[in-house]
Amino acid sequence: MDLVLHYTDRFFFTPYVYPATWPEDSPLRQVISLLLIANIGGYLLYFIVAGLSYVFIFDHKLMTHPQILENQIRKEITVAVLSVPLMSIPTVAIFFLEVRGYGKLYDNAADTRLGMAGVFLSMFTFIAFTDMCIYWIHRFLHHRLVYRHLHKLHHKWKVPTPFASHAFHPVDGFLQSLPYHMYPFIFPLHKLTYLGLFVFVNIWTVSIHDGDYRVPKALQPLINGSAHHTDHHLLYNYNYGQFFTLWDRIGGSFRSPNAFEGCGPIDTVKALEKAKDTATNTSNGHVKEE
Repeated sequence: MDLVLHYTDRFFFTPYVYPATWPEDSPLRQVISLLLIANIGGYLLYFIVAGLSYVFIFDHKLMTHPQILENQIRKEITVAVLSVPLMSIPTVAIFFLEVRGYGKLYDNAADTRLGMAGVFLSMFTFIAFTDMCIYWIHRFLHHRLVYRHLHKLHHKWKVPTPFASHAFHPVDGFLQSLPYHMYPFIFPLHKLTYLGLFVFVNIWTVSIHDGDYRVPKALQPLINGSAHHTDHHLLYNYNYGQFFTLWDRIGGSFRSPNAFEGCGPIDTVKALEKAKDTATNTSNGHVKEE
């Protein structure tokens, strides 16, 4: 995050916001800047990615599903908008530690033992590590003593839209993001790789709420996609994973998605449309006979 802070200082904060006498390495200034970056960046990422997904990927027929709430998108956005500032507080505390050099983030791959090979390897270990951690955090959030206080809000969206992706209780949202922040304090990670992965995981979070249940046949047993996660919203105790199905299989919580069996939410919508058309045609036929 120090790269982002450096460039925002150079091109925005220093020339236009802060007095020239306030040094860029002032801890208070860094915390204020990181809060602004986290909130503005978080909103931009959320609205741009979720908005594009809603326009170009999300099947709008799902908005007629019987379990879609009245004004659901507005409610999802409201929860996300109110949660982001609160989630940003502990997040910025971690960013601040990174900026002050307490993590294992590095600038130059050539200075490390594995070089560029380590950069590429870290992408896979980051995903594997965070997938494992989020699985167990997610299961903890479903514990009966925790669920109604923190995670129940996110399950309000039985058939989620892309805007549900960040519509969490702020403590819930932070806990599920914690593994992404833990990784660079435990393992070496290139700073640019970290930023790229941070954007990727936000895009992925939107994608598993986007209502596009298609997954290449060969990857269906491996990838935890929108079909798996929608079933999690509907059925609660299955498919807790974030990226892969591995930990659900290990933890005994894997369930093949209804969408793969032809009985997912979009199939429910199509069946209702067909029944409505049949009823309309039958009604019109009776009128003609009379």
